[in-house]
Amino acid sequence: MSEDGAITRAPGEGGRLMRWAFRHLAGPAEGVQGAVQGGSAEAREAWKRDLAERKRFTREQRERKRAAREADRRR
Repeated sequence: MSEDGAITRAPGEGGRLMRWAFRHLAGPAEGVQGAVQGGSAEAREAWKRDLAERKRFTREQRERKRAAREADRRR
């Protein structure tokens, strides 16, 4: 940061208008298959299965903790 508190930017980084345009007008890469998702359809399906498994495990952990708290309250 500079002494007056303003954030210094590299030349060519652009200002507010460029940041807004890049954020709102430049969407995800559509011309390349799998550019955003990171690969093949099989990789996406594996990622979805992994995410579902993680969510299931987290849900089970929450249920276990809730059951333990309720059991402690009943004592």
